[in-house]
Amino acid sequence: MAIVKINNKKDEKFLRQKTVVFDFEKFTKKEINELIQKMRKEMREANGIGLSANQIGYSFKIFVAQVPDENGSQKFYAVFNPEIKKASKEVLDLDEGCLSVPGIYGLVKRPEKIVLRGFDKNGKKIKIKAWGLLARVFQHETDHLNGMLFIDKAQNLRSLEEKE
Repeated sequence: MAIVKINNKKDEKFLRQKTVVFDFEKFTKKEINELIQKMRKEMREANGIGLSANQIGYSFKIFVAQVPDENGSQKFYAVFNPEIKKASKEVLDLDEGCLSVPGIYGLVKRPEKIVLRGFDKNGKKIKIKAWGLLARVFQHETDHLNGMLFIDKAQNLRSLEEKE
């Protein structure tokens, strides 16, 4: 399994399509757990902190994320059918990159705090209040699932060499 990248027109077209709602009735618990583990493994191997299903070729709404908190511990998230329900008026301009857009970075303005709703792996409704880096990752991955890439919102795009 490889990460889908925009270097190829067909892959970029796939990444820019909206994904479909994840239907829990079409998958067994084992298949759902295997999908989550596969996504988590891909994310880790690529040194990422978030990964949406379409980044590995699946066209349904699920992302995984793992971001260190202020204490240095890391909580793993797998969110199905995510929706951002609230966003703060306070925004931050921060550098973003993406596993599907290798070597490119840019400043992206995003709300500092959000409320994300979705479902956990058992199909149970969840609501997560997120701020800082976690809020940014949730927004970035939700954008992916809606067919949007960070480069569509970024200012001052530059290569990795220019970032350093």
